[in-house]
Amino acid sequence: MHMADALLSPEVGGTMMAVTIGLTAYSIKKIQQEPQQQESKIPLMGVMGAFVFAAQMINFSIPATGSSGHLGGGLMLAILLGPFAGFITMASVLFIQALFFGDGGLLAYGANVFNMGFFSCFVAYPLIYRPFMKKGITTKRIIIASVITAVVGLQLGAFSVVVETLLSGKTELPFTTFAMFMQPIHLAIGLVEGFVTAAVIGYVWNARPELVATQANALEKESVPMKKILLVLTVCVIVMGASISLLASANPDGLEWAIGKVAGDDSLQMGGAIHDFFAGIQEKIAFLPDYQFKNGGENGALGTSVSGILGGLMTLLLAVGIAFAVRRISTRKKRDHS
Repeated sequence: MHMADALLSPEVGGTMMAVTIGLTAYSIKKIQQEPQQQESKIPLMGVMGAFVFAAQMINFSIPATGSSGHLGGGLMLAILLGPFAGFITMASVLFIQALFFGDGGLLAYGANVFNMGFFSCFVAYPLIYRPFMKKGITTKRIIIASVITAVVGLQLGAFSVVVETLLSGKTELPFTTFAMFMQPIHLAIGLVEGFVTAAVIGYVWNARPELVATQANALEKESVPMKKILLVLTVCVIVMGASISLLASANPDGLEWAIGKVAGDDSLQMGGAIHDFFAGIQEKIAFLPDYQFKNGGENGALGTSVSGILGGLMTLLLAVGIAFAVRRISTRKKRDHS
């Protein structure tokens, strides 16, 4: 559900960028208020950012539609890292994708972070997932809560895309018709994401319960060393990025599919100086556009594998770098006030 710049007017794109910057600043402030809790999750923040980057490269086919979908990852990040660190990690993933791989527009960056991060981390997770776990965490509750929460979060994100295109004056995408295609296809994608999220959270819950719970029953389970958890997730990143990504469906994703059904062409255009400016920046900086080498040729598979590994590493470094920077600022402020 990575929006291209052509779907947004400069006014809507700029507004959503401002909203996302505000949410990021708010998240950083909240993290600074709980430095000890977040410090222990810095390595996990980086690894999970890389995990989501690699997972988003794997498009799975939606039967009988000619469409495909990919993991969003916002809910998974919120559960393991908390909503604030989860949102920042999602912003890191989408930043690397847009700037260096041309996946999602730069003008649309704020909207993409909002659509894929805000609803999962700040709406669906606290209002749906957490209430499910108040009576204690079980495998059954993890599955049910993950599926319902993922579906709701993705439905809200998909509807937000429809609203943003409406406000941008995209007459090629009539509001009602566009919504009628966007919501059902992302319902199917949300169901898959819910089960994948449940599988990952279930593994972590059994291996390291305190990462996903503060309830008393978490203390009754024996923990697996954190290094082993990080190693397993890192191996998953490498396998997904280097090999499984090669099996990704070639069908258009849910957003592209819906646009094609409504407008007849999934590559809508919107010109203007601002759009050209951001397109020029992206063209110069993105060294693996669409996860392929610029020269194309016979290196399609290699380009995908390199993109998966390199993108995951870049996301890991960015997420960890942000976490360390926040911790350092927090420590300095605490020292100045003491």
